Amino acid sequence: MTPRKQPSLSTEIIAQLAAIEAATGDGTVDFGHGASLRVTSLGKVFFPENGVTKGALMRYYATIWPVLKQQLLDRPLVLRRMPDGIGGQVFYQQNAGEHVPEGIRVEPVEVDEEGPRQRIVGGDLQTLLYTVQLGAIEVHPWLSRMTDLGSPDRCLIDLDPGDDVPFAHVVELARDVRQIANECSLPVAVKTSGSSGIHLVLPLPAHTTYDQSSQLAMLIARAVTAHRPKRATVERTIRARPEGTIYVDAMQNARGKSMACAYSVRPRPGATVSAPLTERELTSRLRTAAFTIESMPKRVARLGDPWSEHLAERPAAKTVRAAMLALEHMLDGRAEAPTRTPRSTAQRSRAGGSGARTAASSGTGRRKARGA
Repeated sequence: MTPRKQPSLSTEIIAQLAAIEAATGDGTVDFGHGASLRVTSLGKVFFPENGVTKGALMRYYATIWPVLKQQLLDRPLVLRRMPDGIGGQVFYQQNAGEHVPEGIRVEPVEVDEEGPRQRIVGGDLQTLLYTVQLGAIEVHPWLSRMTDLGSPDRCLIDLDPGDDVPFAHVVELARDVRQIANECSLPVAVKTSGSSGIHLVLPLPAHTTYDQSSQLAMLIARAVTAHRPKRATVERTIRARPEGTIYVDAMQNARGKSMACAYSVRPRPGATVSAPLTERELTSRLRTAAFTIESMPKRVARLGDPWSEHLAERPAAKTVRAAMLALEHMLDGRAEAPTRTPRSTAQRSRAGGSGARTAASSGTGRRKARGA
């Protein structure tokens, strides 16, 4: 099934949502070209602390859609539904359900030992707003696309701090992870989780398997833990983690796993948003509370979309293999952990190559990603 051509986003769609909420809260949004969506209860408050309604959430996603759409295109979506807002019941929905409105993209997705199941697939605004209509505050796409579901194009490392860990420590560890990746000639994009942590995402070569992605993530996690043993841990059991440490979670890189994507609202007080970061923002002054449903549209208007830019270059397969070998050697004690401050791509180009001459630098080829 080929997705229908999406009409260009306009203030008219946002205006329709506002008008429906101002009236009864129930109505139909017209997307043009015969596409429409029935929405209800737009006046329901989803975030009691600052009064953000279901309708306001829809308007945010409509406003941010130009930069969000590439994060969802052709990716199955996992719904984390909160139909009564952040204080109500929470449940996950994998399957599309029996009564999906016309025009919502649904595709059969092969599920382990279950055979194909109908799943909602991202790619157009109508589909996204339908998930919000169901009460999905967050946007959770898969790490692979329908064109090759067995090959993730992104590898996720999630820094998950304990309650007693200052956020400045999370930022510092994120810099360490980024440094290790860059020293291995691997590009990496960084964003706030929208909660208490930081996500680091590495673009992957075509035809990478989920097993390879998991291995890469775990090698980096173990490397940064070896480099910062008092700051980081790969211990999954919360009670067994050393006090004051940050869990370097590399376990989310499996088929069917998803992540809260860039620009997704999180179900937290203040309606915080998972915000892509520029390199110079990753400092001790960083505060996740600064990125909200209110501030993010203005930020995008000012900065553009750093997330797609940071994911635009995909390393060659030989670069990833060399990086994994270098990390294995370091963990086996045959080489030291990378410690040099990474230089920008432009600086490396002016210097005539990669700034790192570790075992990982034997393959440095990269290519532009499609739809990063």
